[in-house]
Amino acid sequence: MALSHKARRRWSLVVLLVALPLYIVVAVTLTDWLRARFDGLPVLVELVIFVGLGILWILPFKAVFRGVGQADPDDKG
Repeated sequence: MALSHKARRRWSLVVLLVALPLYIVVAVTLTDWLRARFDGLPVLVELVIFVGLGILWILPFKAVFRGVGQADPDDKG
């Protein structure tokens, strides 16, 4: 079932305003836990973790964000 353009725009706002901040909290908590568990992490390892988590969050939402910045293709106006 494909989402309409209007539905994708609304869901993208929900993702950006609700899901992304929650994901950021989880990512920082995970990194803090790793830092405490392994008695500190090298800066390069932390960078790889944050870049990986930064890319990972978008994968499930790729379809929601596709074409959101474009004009509505169904709009006849």
